[in-house]
Amino acid sequence: MCAELHYNICKEIAVKLDNKHWYDHVSKSVETSYDGKVTILWKQQVRSNTTIPNNKPSIIIRDNKQGTCMLIDVAIPGDRNVIKKEAEKILKYKERTDEIRRVWNVKTKVISTITGATGTILKTLKT
Repeated sequence: MCAELHYNICKEIAVKLDNKHWYDHVSKSVETSYDGKVTILWKQQVRSNTTIPNNKPSIIIRDNKQGTCMLIDVAIPGDRNVIKKEAEKILKYKERTDEIRRVWNVKTKVISTITGATGTILKTLKT
């Protein structure tokens, strides 16, 4: 699921892709759009002056043109834990978003992509 999401994001922001299909796509740790304004980090730690646990979101999208940064974390818990897992992910990256906002001087947002093991998704993902 995370590899397909990475592929679709790359496709959307005009990153040169070697393959036509997401299942053939090999994700690179750093991808940059043609114009160089958007950078995608794949499973990379965010370096900072402080040591913060939970420092490796699935995908980070930094848009230098708009001054934004999105941390996307993907999880596939049991269906009964979908709502709990989303809240956990948002709290987990609270310190990290504050640090990125301060160091990179960008607006930061956490997007938790949670899908239950049998396909249950949150209402917020349906819109």
